[in-house]
Amino acid sequence: MNTRMASRKVRASQVQWLAELLLIAVVVVAAARLYLHFVDQSGSDAAASGGATLQALLVAAFVTGAMSAFGLYQVHARHSNREFMLRLFLAFSVAAIALVLLYLLVPAAYIGGVVLFASLSLGLVGVVALRTLTWSCFRGDAFKRRILVYGAGRNADLINHRLRRHSDRKSFVVVGFLPVEGQEAVVPRDLQLQAASGLAELARELRVDEVVVAPDERRGGLPMDELLGCTQRGIAVSDLSTLFEREAGMVTVNVADPSWFVFSRGFDQSRQRRVNKRLFDLVAASTLLLVAWPAMAIVALCVWLESGSPVLYRQIRVGEGGRNFELVKFRSMRTDAEGDGVARWASQDDDRSTRTGRFIRATRLDELPQLFNVLRGEMSFVGPRPERPQFVEMLEREIRYYNVRHCVKPGLTGWAQLRYPYGASVRDAEEKLTFDLYYVKNQGIVFDIMILLQTVEVVLFRRGAR
Repeated sequence: MNTRMASRKVRASQVQWLAELLLIAVVVVAAARLYLHFVDQSGSDAAASGGATLQALLVAAFVTGAMSAFGLYQVHARHSNREFMLRLFLAFSVAAIALVLLYLLVPAAYIGGVVLFASLSLGLVGVVALRTLTWSCFRGDAFKRRILVYGAGRNADLINHRLRRHSDRKSFVVVGFLPVEGQEAVVPRDLQLQAASGLAELARELRVDEVVVAPDERRGGLPMDELLGCTQRGIAVSDLSTLFEREAGMVTVNVADPSWFVFSRGFDQSRQRRVNKRLFDLVAASTLLLVAWPAMAIVALCVWLESGSPVLYRQIRVGEGGRNFELVKFRSMRTDAEGDGVARWASQDDDRSTRTGRFIRATRLDELPQLFNVLRGEMSFVGPRPERPQFVEMLEREIRYYNVRHCVKPGLTGWAQLRYPYGASVRDAEEKLTFDLYYVKNQGIVFDIMILLQTVEVVLFRRGAR
């Protein structure tokens, strides 16, 4: 049951994508029909043909693909109305440009300038209307999963601080917290419940869909008979780590115990998975190199003109299995940035950066030479970002489960880069690890493609770079 719940948000996002794909396709066919009927009456009824339907689906695929690249299908996204409209407008604009380029290369796919403009305009309005209707229908608590938390201590209070503050955009509502006898209650008293007749009966009375087990200490034992009674009534039982993984796309390292990692599903390292990922990396890296080499040549020239050689910066990083490799990137700092030999994280407005360096770091152009690391098999296109050995040694001492991220190849981009800004401290590294572990546990080709598309959003909006 927990596996089905974990994929509920992903399925909802897929349904949303499919609905908007069909909406835009229908709008394109309707616009073509209206154009032929009222404007170009001498033309054949192409809108009724199979070719026009394929053209409509092509337009819809370009538009929804651009929307995905701008983060509009993120499972855990929280966009303000203004930010949503900006992203949506940019997505439609990029799709329009991409379609025009396609029509220049493949004239047979052309549907007409008037039809394309009308379709995109009406499609934009239609998507806004559909999203508004969806938000209005599902914003209320009546459509959300009702959760009862067993525990009212520090662990349970994480739900208040990390999840319930955005509960209007979550798929659940917490009906209350049931304190554990003998454990300190930290949750506000008005959120605490009393169970005179037992946990299972309380869950039934409150029409609970799920019980989340979140005590501060389990050594005293759990009310297994009561929890079994819940499952017999069709009420799901899960733990705090599973809730965070499902609702926030992260693994809470301070709460998850080793048995949760061992017995929960994920960590696919099968031969088929590794072969598929390697093929994906080779195709993606080769394609991007063919497209990006002119920009790489310009960046190399700018670096050389401003501060001379070397143009490339080589640095030892920790890769898969804890093995070191030499990472390559365009040099963005002065040649004496670490003249004293002490490793330092980059900081906001780092005075060691050159003018060219500040630009290429903000736009992530400095990372492009790492495509050769991908081709050599030292890195993957998607994965946890590699760290320097000096930092890894320190972080493994300070942060629980930090070494787990090294069971996969490091990546050019990753889930943590989408969900958390650039980090320059142990605290930031711990926060990013929660997302890196989620990726390691849930990795897959579809997830990789989604991360790649949403990385476009990070680059365009310059989130997380230093």
